[in-house]
Amino acid sequence: MLKELNQLMDHIERHLTEELSGMDIVRITGVSEYHFRRMFSYMSGMTLNEYIRNRRLSQANINLVNQHSVTEVAYEYGYQSIEGFSRAFREWSGFLPSEVIKNKIQKSFPRFTFYIDIKGGVSMEFKIERKSQFHVVGVSKRVPIQFEGVNHSIVELAQSITPQQRQEMQQLADLYPETVLNVSFDFDEGYLEEQGSLTHMIGFATSRQNPYGDLEQITIEDSLWAVFPNTGPFPQMLQETMAKTYAEWLPTSGYELVDLPSILFTNHEDDSLNVYSEVWVPVKEKTTS
Repeated sequence: MLKELNQLMDHIERHLTEELSGMDIVRITGVSEYHFRRMFSYMSGMTLNEYIRNRRLSQANINLVNQHSVTEVAYEYGYQSIEGFSRAFREWSGFLPSEVIKNKIQKSFPRFTFYIDIKGGVSMEFKIERKSQFHVVGVSKRVPIQFEGVNHSIVELAQSITPQQRQEMQQLADLYPETVLNVSFDFDEGYLEEQGSLTHMIGFATSRQNPYGDLEQITIEDSLWAVFPNTGPFPQMLQETMAKTYAEWLPTSGYELVDLPSILFTNHEDDSLNVYSEVWVPVKEKTTS
């Protein structure tokens, strides 16, 4: 995946004034646009859109220093108005484009190059499992996308579950872990800017069909899963495990992501500083060309 990441960085540089398409991402990296954008965000600490924006403004700075007009630079890098470009450039650099032309002020944002950085010697516990097709039965709602801290909309969803619904879910639960799963899917396009919504389901894994009218059911197709257990303060340890999964484990694992929902579960009965959780990541063995 490191090779493909750097190939995409090369592609972005060659087409910096053009829009990056999802088809280009899939063609170059071999993974879905959604999964690549999520992986890039975890690895780089910023979204792919932010990276491209910063690279464009950095190159625009060079063009301005070389006495290109503000109008020319604004439209070259995709801005619909001089005012919009000037505002974005000032937010990024602290200067107006006209000041850069006059005083030859330079600010840069170097292109990314991805490589393996061995540090710390901290190993990640994981196992690869094949799970046959199964269902998740429960309740769901659209919730705001939130990367850190407690998502209060998900808390409200959990609190809305009635005793009858909980009993029905538990009656259907016949697959590991036979406890509550949190399943996230159907993300809005603004996912990696922490904008928009996703569908979040709280439910139980089952091999059975749902007979209850007050519960929903989704089907998870047969897949390999990388399972990452973790123990520590909630939700910090869980979020740290998710970040390391994409930023450190995946690029050198020999696996690539499959376009299925994200799944995790947490044993909330544990002490709040010593909570056990598992992150399930759908994967397949990486093919070599």
